[in-house]
Amino acid sequence: MSRRVVITGMGVVAPNGVGLTAFSHAIKNGISGIKKDPDLERLKFSCQISGKPILSTEKIADYFTELELRNFNSTGILYGVIAGLDAWKDAGLEITTATDPDWDSGTIFGAGTSGIEKFRESIYKIDNFQTKRLGSTAVAQTMNSGISAYLAGKLGLGNQVTTNSSACTTGTESLMMAYDRIQSGQAKRILAGSTSDSGPYIWGGFDAMRVCTFKHNDSPETGSRPLSATASGFVPGSGAGAFVVEDLEHALARGARIYAEIKGGNINSGGQRGTGTMTAPNTVAVQKCIRDAIKNSGIDPRKIDTINGHLTATTKDGLEIENWSQALELRGNDFPYINSLKSMVGHCLSAAGSIECVASILQIHESFIFPSINCEDLHPEVTAIIDASKVPQKLIEIPVNIVVKASFGFGDVNGCIVFKKFEK
Repeated sequence: MSRRVVITGMGVVAPNGVGLTAFSHAIKNGISGIKKDPDLERLKFSCQISGKPILSTEKIADYFTELELRNFNSTGILYGVIAGLDAWKDAGLEITTATDPDWDSGTIFGAGTSGIEKFRESIYKIDNFQTKRLGSTAVAQTMNSGISAYLAGKLGLGNQVTTNSSACTTGTESLMMAYDRIQSGQAKRILAGSTSDSGPYIWGGFDAMRVCTFKHNDSPETGSRPLSATASGFVPGSGAGAFVVEDLEHALARGARIYAEIKGGNINSGGQRGTGTMTAPNTVAVQKCIRDAIKNSGIDPRKIDTINGHLTATTKDGLEIENWSQALELRGNDFPYINSLKSMVGHCLSAAGSIECVASILQIHESFIFPSINCEDLHPEVTAIIDASKVPQKLIEIPVNIVVKASFGFGDVNGCIVFKKFEK
């Protein structure tokens, strides 16, 4: 039997807001979380701005014990645990110390890397003949599945516990994997999401590739410019987003609040064939991913209220709009609204999909469409395909029924998911 799957809890650690209330306020009001980054300036990066969540020592102490924080140095696990536990609590679920695992609940929580700062610290200790001083948590902090292991331990999860990793598609993929597991009846609920480490050792490779902007080091908040004619590359960011994905029957039975229903989606790859490479999308695969997601969800493309695009502020933004238009067979004023959260938080890499899915779902739950900032000069490639009014630059307060979110990642991998307002 095919089960209906819903979102009953969310958590977010974003550059422009930690927690749902702060994050919702920021995206409604076009508040940027991008700042000058002293580390990138010191290391002479071309791009010297970034989007990093702001967390106080007191905030962190609410989620980790003093013992856990001893020799702790993993921003990705830090962000992911906070977002994950917030989502769990937001869903009205208890954090227990029961002896037996919760066999009905698991986690699929993605990451690109884990504890790269801890890994660097460990290398220096090994090279200085101090291997015995690495500490007992070095492995847990640096293994890629560290985030899911930490969350499983804190929540006593006994169902599937794993970490997926698919570059920028990671967060969207984690939700689709959770959806599939619940729909097939193998779990009642899955804590899904993704996280990303922050800092120069994550972002250096992108700076070397010259895909990050270098023109806005003195004006950080205007640096991330998706869909703009003056876009000059993405701004690196970090953080985490998390969701309690649940079987509808069990959610209703416990009286849970429902943010939205996952109607379906699709994951595919362009195989690095045709126009696809390690860093460029295969347009045929992107369009197929969108079409298959729409078909799988059983929705009419003309009923889509808004799209939250991948839209990174690189030269591929115009191509993405063309791919959406071709896949949906909609152009001009018939095209849905489309926005890019990256205009406010930068590109959060493996965390991008999950943070952007939180923003997508909030639009349904709170009846608004958030603005894309810094695109007052829309690129001609964009306006040649869709009407300029379809890229909101101010908050739009209207009921939102269907939101489509897509992520496209390095390695020519694609993910598209469809959220709908819940109706019994």
